[in-house]
Amino acid sequence: MCSSDLSPKLELKGAPAVILVCGLQGSGKTTTCGKLATLIEKQGKRPALVACDVYRPAAVTQLVTVGGQAGVPVYEHGTDMDPVEIARRGIQHFLYRRPGVTRLLVVIALFLLWEASARWLVDPMFLSPPSKVFSSLGAVFNTRGVPVALQVTFYELAIAFVLSVVIGMVVGLAVGLSKFSHRSFMPIILLLYGTPQITILPLFILYFGIGPPSKIAFGVSHGIFPIIVTVVAGVQNIKPILMTAARSMGASRWQVFRWVIFPHMIPSFFAGMRLGMTGVLIGVLLAKLYVSTAGIGYFTTLFTQNFDPTKLLGLISILAAMAIVLNEIVRRAEVHFGRWRTD
Repeated sequence: MCSSDLSPKLELKGAPAVILVCGLQGSGKTTTCGKLATLIEKQGKRPALVACDVYRPAAVTQLVTVGGQAGVPVYEHGTDMDPVEIARRGIQHFLYRRPGVTRLLVVIALFLLWEASARWLVDPMFLSPPSKVFSSLGAVFNTRGVPVALQVTFYELAIAFVLSVVIGMVVGLAVGLSKFSHRSFMPIILLLYGTPQITILPLFILYFGIGPPSKIAFGVSHGIFPIIVTVVAGVQNIKPILMTAARSMGASRWQVFRWVIFPHMIPSFFAGMRLGMTGVLIGVLLAKLYVSTAGIGYFTTLFTQNFDPTKLLGLISILAAMAIVLNEIVRRAEVHFGRWRTD
């Protein structure tokens, strides 16, 4: 069992970073391209392959096959074009298909639709255009009590999310690794997961009061179950022979977890974290709307009762920014721990 990460790391520069692989026939160019793409993908990048070998028979077909096995997209334009032109078109093809560009275009389109609807279709008393909303963010921050309320809300979200991840992972591993625990507790977990949490919010207020602990606990109740369920699913998808082989080689419990269990449960674990983060956000904000007398819930109600959609949407935009920050933290963690994955 290795105790350190010995896999090489490529220093890629430029956007996009282009690697030219050339060599004699039979030197292993196609196989090397597939291995390079897999290595780059494990480093959190989005690799793609362009088939430019127009001289060797079946070279394009082989690269398409290797790309399919590695799960990497391949651009090919046959063998009747200059390789330099194929490379240029391939780079442009993948640049236009970048997820970041697509997301940006979708966001711009939604904002334009929002702007047009607010100006010409909907009464401004009910919907303010985004240009007015963003220009009013300063007024929202200058509202007495809002900065402190936002700071407290962010701390509550962060604490509830961390608790959900830790507790959810521990419980998920305990239930997933034991057949007895799975048979005994999984039905109860699924029952609680399916119960509308808003119906038991009064119990959280009764047990934890109307302060931050009740909001944090209610947020945890929303975020913990998706993590438990996905961790259990990830653990049970591990082939038993892998853990048996690790133990037969003298691996400790920590080594089995580090090198077998955790790498194989990474995809489901981080999917659960994203679902749990959404649940935590919903839980904390619901609790604040229900019992808050001076926090975000109070200001949301105040702006609504005053028919001030500009400040209300500005406050919602700030809360959305908090969610984006937490999502980015999860994404970076997924990229970092993704290097532990084994195929």
